Amino acid sequence: MKISVITPNFNGERFLEESLKSVQSQFRPGLEIEHLVIDGGSTDGSLAILERHRAGLTRLVSERDSGPASAINKGLALATGDVVAWLNSDDHYLPGALVRVAELMQEYPRRALCFGHCPIIDETGMEIRRGITRFKELFFPFSCRFMIQSINYISQPAMFFRRTALEQGGALREDLNAAWDYEFILRLWKRGGAVHVPGGPLAEFRWHPASISGQGFVGQFQEELDAAVADAGRYSPQVFLHRGVRWGIVTIYREMARRRRTGG
Repeated sequence: MKISVITPNFNGERFLEESLKSVQSQFRPGLEIEHLVIDGGSTDGSLAILERHRAGLTRLVSERDSGPASAINKGLALATGDVVAWLNSDDHYLPGALVRVAELMQEYPRRALCFGHCPIIDETGMEIRRGITRFKELFFPFSCRFMIQSINYISQPAMFFRRTALEQGGALREDLNAAWDYEFILRLWKRGGAVHVPGGPLAEFRWHPASISGQGFVGQFQEELDAAVADAGRYSPQVFLHRGVRWGIVTIYREMARRRRTGG
């Protein structure tokens, strides 16, 4: 099996090397990995880091784009793997993750995507927000289209999908500011559903103040609600549940942001 990993990057030198190494460490006999890095014309030290790792990259593109979704879409258009994923330059895979994904997708050939556990870490690599992670994991045993329409419990770094489902469902919506991954998952789901990868975490998602989720969570969750409405219907029970979950999460995130500002 061949897995394509797309890494979008723009001035991400701080965590980029760790992300690249996490992909390179996945190589195993019988597993082909295509690693595509789409750089948005970085002006920091990113290009020097990428050149150091050039031998491990299938393709490197460095040119201006209109944002992360644009960069990812460039990579999706170039990807040739049976299974595809993107890994942001501040996130990383854990050892053996891609082998486990390949084995599961071979076991479930009709599934459009798979997902696994994904802890949240801070800038130092320490796990944070364990309550949020555990809350998402509560929904794993009940995973279905109704549930994903009600709440986004899939962490993008630990999500992988078939290229055939991508070709049927279409690329990311570049008009969205933050929820392009959730809206994309909803479309993929229609092409065969999802399966959970059992066992330990596949990846770690890095939260920091400069990240998209750190800067614009209110807009992100509004976009997710809008995507759920479009997929399930405005008056569906799923959307009713989604509104309640959104209110609770935004309230918690606002309180966390207040405590960071005040040191409380």
